[in-house]
Amino acid sequence: MTCTPNLHLALLGFFFFFLSLPILSHCQSNPSSLPPPPNPRLERAYIALQALKHSITSDPKNLTFDWCGPDVCNYTGVFCAPAPDDPHVETMAGLDLNHGNLSGTLPEDLGLLSDLALLHLNSNRFRGPLPLSLRELRLLYELDVSNNRLDGPFPSVVLRLRSLKYLDLRFNGFTGGVPSEVFDLPLDALFLNDNGFRFAIPENIGNSTVSALVLANAGLTGCLPRSIAGMGETLEEIVVLNNSITGCLPPEIGALRRLRVFDVSSNGLVGGLPEAMGAMERLERLDVAHNSLSGEVPEAVCGLPRLKNFTYSYNFFYGEPMRCLKIRHVDDRENCIPHRPDQRPERECEAFLSKPVECEAFGCRRPPPPMHYPPPPYY
Repeated sequence: MTCTPNLHLALLGFFFFFLSLPILSHCQSNPSSLPPPPNPRLERAYIALQALKHSITSDPKNLTFDWCGPDVCNYTGVFCAPAPDDPHVETMAGLDLNHGNLSGTLPEDLGLLSDLALLHLNSNRFRGPLPLSLRELRLLYELDVSNNRLDGPFPSVVLRLRSLKYLDLRFNGFTGGVPSEVFDLPLDALFLNDNGFRFAIPENIGNSTVSALVLANAGLTGCLPRSIAGMGETLEEIVVLNNSITGCLPPEIGALRRLRVFDVSSNGLVGGLPEAMGAMERLERLDVAHNSLSGEVPEAVCGLPRLKNFTYSYNFFYGEPMRCLKIRHVDDRENCIPHRPDQRPERECEAFLSKPVECEAFGCRRPPPPMHYPPPPYY
């Protein structure tokens, strides 16, 4: 007797159905019939993770498929370790669901994860606010909820996380102001870019201990405070491109001697590049393009020993040392530099350079001495 193709498919289907029964029965078992978690900490983790699972409305990669039963340390994305206060007790130390494309909300039950050190939820589709209960995560070291659909005002709950070193809120829908207290946190990295914030960089930015500060597309207004010099011992990267920062660059930025990346492009900066920037000997990438800067590019800047990429296009500089053109990647287009290609029209340069630059007109404190410009160059 020969089997028809349809019978083959039916038998194959039954085979896989019975093969999957142990898994289904495990995940669909009555919770009261399952053994309890081995200790109260993991029991609280079980409650929190089950609440999160039920708050997830879409799990296209089946990351939470094995989130059943009391053994939370074997759940996908969960990391356990000895408890910091008792090495003989195992506890949940981390949750990593990055790039899961998960949809849903974040439940208040996450506050039960009191021993959590790492919470990584980037590149998902979580919506709503961050739970206020996160204030209970006193050991939380890294919080990454970037690239989601979270919204509401700045999540002030992060100000209560005194162990936090890494905070990444970028690419979400948070709106409104950013409390100045965030710059008093003992962070190593702060990413707030690409939200709906609107705020001025506060004077206490110099209190920040971060090595990386990214505030691109963050709705920044006002001036770059002179107090930024206080970050000189830690800051290695600052990116504030595409904002509404005005005024002059303060000479105090020369104190940022550990800085490798300085990007203030696409703002409303005026005046010249401070000579003090010649002290930033670790600088590798400098981008001041798309502002209204003018004057001569300081030779000390172009002579920085590690500078490999210098972009100062789309400004009104009228002079540059030949040394600048020897930098590996340099872009001086759309300025007012004589005998260089792709510069602005002469009339545009004359109209701009004939007006004095007054930093105090933008409300900046303690403006530097006014710059004196020579007559507009002739081409």
